[in-house]
Amino acid sequence: MSWLSNIPPGIKKIFKREDDGADTLWTKCGGCAEMIFQRDLEAAHQVCPSCQHHLPITPKDRLTMMFDKGEFELITAPAPIIDPLKFRDEKKYTDRLKDYRKRTGQQDAMQIASGAIDAAPAIIAVQNFKFMGGSMGTALGETMLKAASEAVARRAPLIVFTASGGARMQEGILSLMQMPRTTIAVQMMREAGLPYIVVLTNPTTGGVTASYAMLGDVNFAEPGALIGFAGARVIEQTIREKLPEGFQRAEFLEEKGMVDQVVHRHHLKETISKLIRVLVKERRQAPPQLQTVALEPPRTDVAPPIPLDKAAE
Repeated sequence: MSWLSNIPPGIKKIFKREDDGADTLWTKCGGCAEMIFQRDLEAAHQVCPSCQHHLPITPKDRLTMMFDKGEFELITAPAPIIDPLKFRDEKKYTDRLKDYRKRTGQQDAMQIASGAIDAAPAIIAVQNFKFMGGSMGTALGETMLKAASEAVARRAPLIVFTASGGARMQEGILSLMQMPRTTIAVQMMREAGLPYIVVLTNPTTGGVTASYAMLGDVNFAEPGALIGFAGARVIEQTIREKLPEGFQRAEFLEEKGMVDQVVHRHHLKETISKLIRVLVKERRQAPPQLQTVALEPPRTDVAPPIPLDKAAE
């Protein structure tokens, strides 16, 4: 037996993997493999100080980072029907949901909050990849519609942070129906003349990319984020060609025009704040007033018109 297997449990807990939710002292960077002290990583908003690799960040930390003084109000979305298909694989879908709700403290993969960004009111919706891979089900569809309705009611922009592996297979075709439902939420923002801004984070794939994730008035992305519909290996097998270096990464999509700008996490709030002020000012400008011309009263000193039969005589 290797001596490594005899390490006391207390020593093992000092280190953790990037995707481990345990409360430990050190985290291994997924970019440069450097061990980072957890407090330093939290102070840097989960960005590696050595290579600037963007590690996953919790929805709570994301909202705290974006809103003024870290203050925000969570908004509850309507609860959908649980397990509409009575799905079961290795375990019941209901049991799987209970497990993820216990792990994350969330009801589903998306959370909404309201607050202020540099004193400007805003609604933010954040996807949590740790909740079933941020998969899109009926609950997410309800959440997007709720987020849009709240933004319209408060006359505030809607900012969505995406992180998903696609549609939720446990809900079958009902999960695919959320693609057009979420685009209705986007249309609500357009009709209200309010900004809809999307920040694509790692990863954003599948049906989420094919719906609301790519419909922003402006699409930002975090550095190195994986963004696409089908996986790279599937595409290579289909077209039988080698894909270019960095394919489906944020920088590649920015170069090809599918992403407007790749923004470092530390600069996101400042960038979005400036954009909101520009877009809200433009969209809230009142249309030019039409000039009204006063009609003169009809003249009474003019002889009445001659009837046609009299004129013929």
